[in-house]
Amino acid sequence: MKERVKSWILALLVLSSLIESYYLIYRLPGADSAVLSENLYVKTDNMGPEEKVENLLYPDKMVIHMGADKHTLFYPSSTFYNLILNRLKGRGFESFQRRSVQDFDWAKIRQENPGIELSFGAGIPVTLLQRVMQLSPDSLFAGESIDRIWIYSIKNDSKAHAVFFSTRGDIVYEAAKADLTVQDIQQHVDFGKNWTVYTTDNGDYYVPETRVSLIEAEIPSDMYTTEQMQSNLFFDAGSTRYIQEKNGSEIYTDSKRSLQVDQEQNWMSYSDPAALPAGESTPAKDALEAVEFVNQHGGWNGAYRLAATEEGRQERKVSFQQYYGSYPYGSYPIISDGQLQYGVIHLELQQGTVSSYERSLMYVDEGQAVKKVVELPGGEELKAQLAEIGKASPVKDLTPAYVPVVQGEKLRLRPVWRVTLSDGNELTLN
Repeated sequence: MKERVKSWILALLVLSSLIESYYLIYRLPGADSAVLSENLYVKTDNMGPEEKVENLLYPDKMVIHMGADKHTLFYPSSTFYNLILNRLKGRGFESFQRRSVQDFDWAKIRQENPGIELSFGAGIPVTLLQRVMQLSPDSLFAGESIDRIWIYSIKNDSKAHAVFFSTRGDIVYEAAKADLTVQDIQQHVDFGKNWTVYTTDNGDYYVPETRVSLIEAEIPSDMYTTEQMQSNLFFDAGSTRYIQEKNGSEIYTDSKRSLQVDQEQNWMSYSDPAALPAGESTPAKDALEAVEFVNQHGGWNGAYRLAATEEGRQERKVSFQQYYGSYPYGSYPIISDGQLQYGVIHLELQQGTVSSYERSLMYVDEGQAVKKVVELPGGEELKAQLAEIGKASPVKDLTPAYVPVVQGEKLRLRPVWRVTLSDGNELTLN
C-alpha cells in the first residue's frame, strides 16, 4: 500500500513539473513574442545559394610575361586562366624570406624573364590565401596581406622564383622553396604565345595591340521584395515599423536595427549598431564572418570575388565584387556608373560582428540571357585615348568591365574599359 502511494505521489510531482515548465516557457512575459517570431521568421533560401569562401578567393587577372617585353593577359573563367591557376594551387611554397621591394629590378624581370603574375587587387590576407594555395608561412608572413604573386625564371638559373608582394608596398616575401621547376613556368608561359599581345610602359597597366572581344548580354531581371529582406534580416519581422523619408527612401526598424530601401536605385542598406562584438578582429576573420553573414541573409546572386578588407577608424569594410562572363571570353567585374548601383556587396564589421550590410535588390535569370560578341578598342586607338586621359592624372589600371543598364524588365551588361587613375578616380571607355 505504501509503495502504491509513493508511486502516485511521484507521478503527481512529475506532472506538476511538466505543467510548470510549460508555463515558464510559453506564458511568461515576452514568451508569446518569442513563439510568434519562430513562425514569422522565414529564411528566403530562393534568393541565392550559399557560397564557400574558397570560391571567392581568386586573382582579378593573370599577366603572362613571355620575354622580349611581350606579354598577354588571362582573366577569370578563361581556359588558360583556370588551367594555370588550378596547377599553381597544387604546388607548395615555403621558407619565406622577407626582402625590400627595392632589392629587385622589376622592369628587367618583366621585360626579359618568363613568368606568371597574379593580381589580387586590393589584397588578400595570407591566412585566407592558405585556403586556396599550399603555403607554409611563418608568423611574420602570416600576418600580411598580399596583392600580387610573381613566379618567374631567370636564364641559366635552374631555380624557380616565387615572390609575394605585401600590400604595404615596400616589402616582398620570396619563397626559398617552391614546388615548381623552370620547365613548369615555361609551359605555363607558352599558353600565351598565340594570344593577344599586350604592351606596357611601366607595368602598372597593359594595353592590347588589337581589339578585345567580350560578350554583351541582355538578361531578364526581377527584384527581391522588401518583405523578403525584412524576413531575412529581422528576427521578428512582424515587429518592424515603417517610416517614409523625404527623399523617397523607405525605412523599416524594430527599434534596434534598421533597413533602408532606395526604390530608385534598387538598393538596400541594413544597419545593426547594437550588434554584440564577437571578440578578436583580423582581416581574415572579418572576411569569413562577412561571407557567413551573406550566406545567412540573402545568399549570392551570381559569381563574386573578395575585393577588399579595408580597415577604417573603428570598423573594417569588406567588399565583394560581382563578375559576369564565361568561356572562352573570360569574366569581368560589373561596375556602377552612378545611374544604377549594382554588382557589389558591402559590409562593415565592428570587433568581428557585422554592423552594416548593403547590396542591390535586383537579380537576373542568367539562363535566359541573350548574348552577342562585341569588341573593345585596342592598339593605337586605345593608347591615344589613354594618353589624353593621362594628362589630368596618370593611368594606374586598365581592365575590361561591364556597366549595368536597366532596360524595362531586362538588365543590359555593356562592355567597357574601366580606367583607374592615380588620384583614385575611375572612368569608362567603350
